[in-house]
Amino acid sequence: MPWTPWTRRTLAVLAVCVLPPLGAAGCTTGHAHGGAPSPSPVGKVLDDTDESGRHLREVDKKDAPEVDVEVIPDAHGGWDVRLTFRHFRGSAPGAGRAAVIGRGLAYLFVDGHESARLRSSDYHLPGRLVPRGTHHVTARLYADDGTVWAVHGKPVQSTADITVSDTEPAPTPTQTSTHSPEARTTRSPGVGAMPTMGGSPVR
Repeated sequence: MPWTPWTRRTLAVLAVCVLPPLGAAGCTTGHAHGGAPSPSPVGKVLDDTDESGRHLREVDKKDAPEVDVEVIPDAHGGWDVRLTFRHFRGSAPGAGRAAVIGRGLAYLFVDGHESARLRSSDYHLPGRLVPRGTHHVTARLYADDGTVWAVHGKPVQSTADITVSDTEPAPTPTQTSTHSPEARTTRSPGVGAMPTMGGSPVR
């Protein structure tokens, strides 16, 4: 059979028809769904929630963030809260809503009531929030999607107990009755105590 231009064109068309399936099979690897890889899930969201109704996100202890909290009285009747974090840092403003291991916000609670959401490790707690008596200041770590970082089914958090007492010296002819607060701070770490994160409340 003579080799004519028509024959060559026919063979070329057949080759084009045969190659695409092979090429298509190769192209699907790494390019499915528009080429964007699916993000891996972080930990496991549990049915259990904290007292505010936010679900716990269980992670392995070796990957878990940690926080520690210290509360120190200042000279103006307030309190300086200092957080120490390990395997954790505050998310930047405008961060997405996806949970990323080691990222998120530290929520600060005073006697179980939310006081601030922190991106950094320092925060000033007004004295009016801790009147006379014993109070519990807790820093708890949350992912950016609002779930609570957890280990063994318990929130990752740390609590400092502070006691404010008044002393009233007996008045003298030239002195009126006064009171000055005294504080005793003890550390009561929660599961996976981590470095505390302080800053201004998130607006």
